[in-house]
Amino acid sequence: MKSKITLLPGDGIGPEVVGEAVRVLDFIASKYNHTFEYKERLMGGCSIDKYGSSLTDETLADCQSADAVLLGAVGGPKWDDPAAKDRPERGLLALRKGLGVFANLRPVKVHPALMEWSPLKPEKLQGVDILVVRELTGGLYFGWPKGRDIKDDRERAVDTLEYYDYEIRRVVELAFKLAKGRKKKVTSVDKANVLESSRLWRQIATQVGKENPDVELDHMLVDTASMRLITGPAWMDVVVTENMFGDILTDEASVLAGSMGMLPSASLGRMNDASGVGLYEPIHGSAPDIAGKGIANPTGTILSTAMLLRYSLKLEAEAAAIESAVEATISNGARTADIGGKLSTRQMADEIINKMQNAE
Repeated sequence: MKSKITLLPGDGIGPEVVGEAVRVLDFIASKYNHTFEYKERLMGGCSIDKYGSSLTDETLADCQSADAVLLGAVGGPKWDDPAAKDRPERGLLALRKGLGVFANLRPVKVHPALMEWSPLKPEKLQGVDILVVRELTGGLYFGWPKGRDIKDDRERAVDTLEYYDYEIRRVVELAFKLAKGRKKKVTSVDKANVLESSRLWRQIATQVGKENPDVELDHMLVDTASMRLITGPAWMDVVVTENMFGDILTDEASVLAGSMGMLPSASLGRMNDASGVGLYEPIHGSAPDIAGKGIANPTGTILSTAMLLRYSLKLEAEAAAIESAVEATISNGARTADIGGKLSTRQMADEIINKMQNAE
C-alpha cells in the first residue's frame, strides 16, 4: 500500500516528536509491506519567519492532496505579540478549515502504571476511558464579526459565537456512531441555560438521540462537566461538545493521564469514505522551555500515528500494533522526564519500536 503523508513538524519540540513518529511509521511500513511517501512543509512560527505567513497556500495545497497530515506543535514566545498580523495559531485554524476537519477526537485513557503521576487519587482513575469529540471548525474561534474598534470613546473587542444546525448535527452524529463501538453512551456538553447557540446544540443533540435509541444520551452544562471530569471521570464514555468548550475540557482531561505528552488526537471530516484528509497531532503544545534538549515525550505523537493509520489509511492491525507496543512499553517502566523517568525522546521511541519488533 502506498500513501502520501504531509509532515508539519512546526515549532518547539514539534520537529523532535514528529521525527520519532516517522521512525515508527517507517517500521510499520517495513513490517507490513507499505510505502509511505513523506512531504515535509513549514507551518506556524517557523513559516512566519521564512515566508511571512503561518500557513502558505502551497503548504495547504500539499496537505489537501495528501492522504493524511501529521503535525507536531506550533507557537512560542517569539510569536506571542498580540498586535502581530499573523500568529502560529492562525495557521492552525486555517489548516483545519482548509482541510474541512470538523471533528477532533481526543481519547483520554489512564494507564494503570501512570496513576501516580495524575493529581487525582488512584481510586478516581480506575476505569477511565473517555473519547472527547470536539467540534473544530465553528463556534467562537471562527464566528464573524470579530475584531476591535472604538465605540462611545471606548476600545471594544468583539468575538462571535455562531453555529449552524448542520455543523452541530454532523459532529453529534459522529459521536453517536463512535459510541456504538464503545459503551453506547454519549454526554453532550453545552451551556444551554445561558447561550442561544447551546440551546440549538441541545435541540439537535436531542433529535439525534431519538434517531439512535440504542445509545444513551445525557445533557450536561459545561461547568458541571468540568467538575465531573475531576470528581468522577470514570462514568464518562463519549463526550461531544462545541469548539471552545472542547478545547478547555480536553486540556483539563489530559491531567488524568499524568502528562499531556501521552495523549494523541485526530481531526476528521468525512469518515464514510477515503476522500477526507485527516489531521493528526499530539494535544501538547510546542514546549519551548525544553525544545532542543531531546527530552520531550514522543508518545502522544506516536499514538497519533496509530490514529492516522486507523482512520485515514484504514490499517487497523497496524494501528493496534503501535498501541499495544506503547502499552507494553509503559507497563515495563519506560519513562521520559514528564512521567518520572530519564529516557530521551529517541530512547522512548526506541523502546516502542523494540516492542513491535519483538511482538509475535
